[in-house]
Amino acid sequence: MSKKILVVDDEEFVRKAVADKLKSDGFDVLEADNGEKAVEMALSGHPDLILLDVIMPKMDGIEAMKKIREDAWGKDVPLILLTRIEPDDKMLQEIINHKPTYYLVKSNYRIEDIVEKVKEKLGA
Repeated sequence: MSKKILVVDDEEFVRKAVADKLKSDGFDVLEADNGEKAVEMALSGHPDLILLDVIMPKMDGIEAMKKIREDAWGKDVPLILLTRIEPDDKMLQEIINHKPTYYLVKSNYRIEDIVEKVKEKLGA
């Protein structure tokens, strides 16, 4: 049974590129383009790992992560935050409090690197 990954990013190009690479590597992929959909899909679909953009419309990734972490299932799901920004002290504290597995700045990673982090975390 293949692992299910939820890819959340409001930038369609980035979301599709990451999703396509994960699919080609044998993962089942769910996609959301904002934080509200991310929370809904995460809590109903229980993916094995969530790739979550930070800056998004409707609900940002930090808020979505908080809501997912409030759920009994969601408190332990591996979650990788993706962003274009370096965190400031306040954001860093929020991130640490909600225990993401990784925090990746998009400009520092290629899609292949992100997929490697997913595989590394899932032992795939």
